[in-house]
Amino acid sequence: MDKKANIRNMSVIAHVDHGKSTLTDSLVCKAGIIASARAGETRFTDTRKDEQERCITIKSTAISLFYELSENDLAFIKQSKDGSGFLINLIDSPGHVDFSSEVTAALRVTDGALVVVDCVSGVCVQTETVLRQAIAERIKPVLMMNKMDRALLELQLEPEELYQTFQRIVENVNVIISTYGEGESGPMGNIMIDPVLGTVGFGSGLHGWAFTLKQFAEMYVAKFAAKGDAQLSAAERAKKVEDMMKKLWGDRYFDPATGKFSKSATSPDGKKLPRTFCQLILDPIFKVFDAIMNFKKEEAAKLIEKLDIKLDSEDKDKEGKPLLKAVMRRWLPAGDALLQMITIHLPSPVTAQKYRCELLYEGPPDDEAAIGIKNCDPKGPLMMYISKMVPTSDKGRFYAFGRVFSGLVSTGLKVRIMGPNYTPGKKEDLYLKPIQRTILMMGRYVEPIEDVPCGNIVGLVGVDQFLVKTGTITTFEHAHNMRVMKFSVSPVVRVAVEAKNPADLPKLVEGLKRLAKSDPMVQCIIEESGEHIIAGAGELHLEICLKDLEEDHACIPIKKSDPVVSYRETVSEESNVMCLSKSPNKHNRLYMKARPFPDGLAEDIDKGEVSARQELKQRARYLAEKYEWDVTEARKIWCFGPDGTGPNILTDITKGVQYLNEIKDSVVAGFQWATKE
Repeated sequence: MDKKANIRNMSVIAHVDHGKSTLTDSLVCKAGIIASARAGETRFTDTRKDEQERCITIKSTAISLFYELSENDLAFIKQSKDGSGFLINLIDSPGHVDFSSEVTAALRVTDGALVVVDCVSGVCVQTETVLRQAIAERIKPVLMMNKMDRALLELQLEPEELYQTFQRIVENVNVIISTYGEGESGPMGNIMIDPVLGTVGFGSGLHGWAFTLKQFAEMYVAKFAAKGDAQLSAAERAKKVEDMMKKLWGDRYFDPATGKFSKSATSPDGKKLPRTFCQLILDPIFKVFDAIMNFKKEEAAKLIEKLDIKLDSEDKDKEGKPLLKAVMRRWLPAGDALLQMITIHLPSPVTAQKYRCELLYEGPPDDEAAIGIKNCDPKGPLMMYISKMVPTSDKGRFYAFGRVFSGLVSTGLKVRIMGPNYTPGKKEDLYLKPIQRTILMMGRYVEPIEDVPCGNIVGLVGVDQFLVKTGTITTFEHAHNMRVMKFSVSPVVRVAVEAKNPADLPKLVEGLKRLAKSDPMVQCIIEESGEHIIAGAGELHLEICLKDLEEDHACIPIKKSDPVVSYRETVSEESNVMCLSKSPNKHNRLYMKARPFPDGLAEDIDKGEVSARQELKQRARYLAEKYEWDVTEARKIWCFGPDGTGPNILTDITKGVQYLNEIKDSVVAGFQWATKE
C-alpha cells in the first residue's frame, strides 16, 4: 500500500445491464476471493438483499485486489513503477439513471474507469452520460466489449460483421471522448481509446474469458520468432509485441499462402484476402466455438491440444456450453486480460493527481495542501475527501467512505472535519475530532487497518456524526475544501411520508436524517404545512429509499403518498411591463424586470466560468465580450441565486440612485428566497 506508484484506483461504469458486476466477478476471482467455478453467477459486489433479488446494482461497492505482473508485461508501463505487485482498488457502480449520483461519488475517488459496452446493443444513452461525467472529472477511460458469447451464439455473426460492429463502437466512444475532452493538448494528453494500444478489451463476463490485442500479439510473436530470438530482453520483446499489435487491427490484411501482412485487400494473384483481425484473432475463437457447440469431438480435442490448454479431469467429460466455458476460461482468462489492461493503461495516483489537483481543490494552487495533493506526498498535510456514507451493520452508524489525496490517515489522529459549507477562517461547519478507526472496504466485509497513506481508498469510523454526506478531512489549518461533486441528474420526484402511528413521529424524523446521510442524492424537506417530503431522482430510486427508511433507518410502518414530479419555471422572453412594488413603510419603491439569459450563459455558470468569486472587472469583461452585455450593467451584479451559485443573476441597472447599500441585503435575501421556490 505504501508503493503509491503501483496503486490503481478505478471504477467500472456502463449502461444498465451491460454486465458490470459480472465482469467485476472475474477480476475478484483472479485475486482469489471467490471460487472460479462460480464466477459470473455470484455477482460478489451486489451486497444488499434487494440487489440480489432484482439483479441490479444499487450502491457502489469497493474491493481491493492484489495483482502481480510478470517481467515481460512490466515493460509496457509508460509511467513510474515500483516492484511488480499492484494494488487495485476497484469500485463497481450501478448503471441505472436513478442512481447516477452513486456513480459520481465513485468517480470522484478514482483515477481510471473501465467502460463496459455490450457489443450487441452498442453505445447507449447511459454509457454516454457516465462517460461524460468521467471525462469532466479528468478520468482516463479504457473500453471493454462485453457479451461476445451472445454475438457468436445467438446472432451468429460473421467475423467481418463482428469486426465492423467493434469498429463502430470504438468510433462512437471516441466521438464522445473528443466532444467532452480537452483534446490532445490538454493536461491528460491523448485519452482516445485504440485497440492497437491495447486500451480495448473484448470478451464475455458470463463465460469468464476476455482478451486485448496484446494477448494475441504475444502468442504470434512467440510463434513467428526465429530460434535465436528466445533470449530477447523484456523491453525488446515489448517493442515487438507493440509492432505486432499495430498489424492486428484496421485495414491490414493477411495472406495465408505467403504468411505476409499487406495493406491492400487483394493478393498479387487476385484472391481476396481476409482482414488480420478476422483471420488471426476471431477465426481461432470461431473454430473453438464451432467445434464444441456442434459436438465435433475429435476436432475439439485437436484444437485444445494445439492451443496448449490443460483441462482438469472433470472438465474433460463435459460437452457443449460447460465445456466451451472451461476451454475459453483456460485459454483467455478474463481476470488476466483485464487486470493487465488496468495496470498498464490506467494512471497511478502519482500520475493522476498532478492534473486532477486543480479540479479537486478549491484553495490557491500553491499552498501546502495543494502541493501535497499534486505530489501525492505521504509526508504532506492530510487531505482526504469523503464522497459518501456507508451504513454499518450497527443501526444508525455510518462509515465515511473516501480517498486520501495527501498525507497519512491513522487511527486516533486528531483532524479537522469540514462540511461542504465551510469557508476558511470561519467556525461554521468545522469540527476538531479524533478518528476512531480506519478500515478497508472488501465488498461484503471490512478489514481493520492501522494507517493508510495517500492514494488509497478507505473507510473511517467515528466521523459520521459531524458530516451529512460529503466533506473534507484535513490536518492543515488553512486548508480550503475539496470541490463539491456535480450531479448529472437532480432530485425531481417527490413523495410525502408520515408515520402510521402519530406517536412514532420522532423516530421518523431521526430516520429521515439517517436516510439523507446514506444516499448522496436524496433530499429530505419539511414543508410549511408540516409534511415530510423525500425527493429522489426517479421512482425506482425513491422506492428503494422508502424501503431503506422503513426497514433500516426508522424501523416503523410508514404511509406514503403517490410520487409527484415537481415542475420548474423559467423566463421565456423579456417582460414588457416594468413591475413595481412598495415597501410596507412606503419609503421605498422597487422596480423589477425579468429577461432570459443569452444561450450558453447558464451552462457557463454551472461550469464555474462565471461565478460570484471572480474578480469584478474580469467577469464584466467576459460577459461583455462573450454575451454582449452592457459593461456598466455587468459590473453591477448583486448576486447569483439560489445559494449564491445558481444560474440566476440579480443586476442593479439604476442610474444615480442614493442609499442603495441600505436595502441591498434585504433585496438579495428576497431574491435568494424567490429563486429557491
